[in-house]
Amino acid sequence: MHDIAEVSSIATASAAVEDGPLRRIARTAFPFIVVGGLWEAVAHGGFFPPRFFPPLEAVAAVFARLTLNGILPHHVLDTLVRLSAGFALAALFGVTIGIVMGRSRRAEDILLPLVSIGAPIPGLAYAPLFLLWFGPGNVPAVALVAFVAAFPVIYNTWTGVKAVKDIWVRSAQAMGADDRRLFRHIILPGALPYIMTGLRLGLAQAWRILVGIEMLAAVPWGLGWLIFGAQEFLNTDVMLAGIAVIALIGLALEKLVFEPLEEFTVVRWGMLTS
Repeated sequence: MHDIAEVSSIATASAAVEDGPLRRIARTAFPFIVVGGLWEAVAHGGFFPPRFFPPLEAVAAVFARLTLNGILPHHVLDTLVRLSAGFALAALFGVTIGIVMGRSRRAEDILLPLVSIGAPIPGLAYAPLFLLWFGPGNVPAVALVAFVAAFPVIYNTWTGVKAVKDIWVRSAQAMGADDRRLFRHIILPGALPYIMTGLRLGLAQAWRILVGIEMLAAVPWGLGWLIFGAQEFLNTDVMLAGIAVIALIGLALEKLVFEPLEEFTVVRWGMLTS
């Protein structure tokens, strides 16, 4: 028994070392190091003019300069306000509509054809309509982000509710669960992995449409405005700095919001493995 306990403790310790914080950081950083190395090789290889394909040190210098003089934080703040407002509306209405569609056959028959028609249309195709309806400024940007990002949230929430096993529902009902307890303890936990996937896809849609609409809506600040404005003056380093900020914000949201939320819910419930 002592030998078995010793072997078990050694295995546990080795597993902890293998999945320690340094190893996780190395796994996360490895693809960025590879891409950065390839970028530097192309940038210094003379395949493109330096103005069109700047090395990473030039992009980092522009990033630092724009950050220190306050221009980049101002663009980031305005974009994050629009993104947060639009995505919050998309999450609220998307999850609500998806749950209603999943629980009501009549609602599904009415709403599913509309969602199926509207979802495949590119988000920028709606932009002229929103600009005509709401005028230039922040309102059409937030409204369009909410509208476009809601489609994947609706789809995945509806799929998750429909995917809840009937035997779970019937067992809960047989034990006397009312509709509120059934939703809280069976429907919502069972659909939550799909809802999380829908929120991730909706956030990606929100980013894509927001960058485009910030230029079309004639807003004075925002990462989309920064990127498109830099294009007119062939400032590729500024464009790449703006793109890098979008990527960093997306990574931060994934690591600081979605992953902890999953750990606290579906992973803790045993529905997903971390």
